Amino acid sequence: MNIPSELKYTKDHEWVRIEGDVAVVGITDFAQGELGDIVYVEVETLDETLAKDEVFGTVEAVKTVSDLFQPLSGEIVAFNTELEDEPEKVNSDPYGDGWMVKIKLSEPSEVDDLLDADAYKELIGA
Repeated sequence: MNIPSELKYTKDHEWVRIEGDVAVVGITDFAQGELGDIVYVEVETLDETLAKDEVFGTVEAVKTVSDLFQPLSGEIVAFNTELEDEPEKVNSDPYGDGWMVKIKLSEPSEVDDLLDADAYKELIGA
């Protein structure tokens, strides 16, 4: 299982990469593996400002639909539109081409509340 050490993680299985005042967000390798084949990613919150832990979208797999939770407060400034036609990128490259949204942070200090790779590994029993 791939859990990059340079990323931050949530208990809801999202990963976060901080790039200045923007957070790039997707779901973890563990999450995509648990969900199975992803067939649809929906994000209708582009250009909206959401609080930490609010639902920003959904991911649909063959067997289930799961909510996606905002890991950090801020405005969703980008959605990976490639996922509209190729949602399977979340399965094949969850930390690269399978990213989902970019958030312009409104509360950068919330990053300190995220899990590091070791804490995430402990969470999932890896």
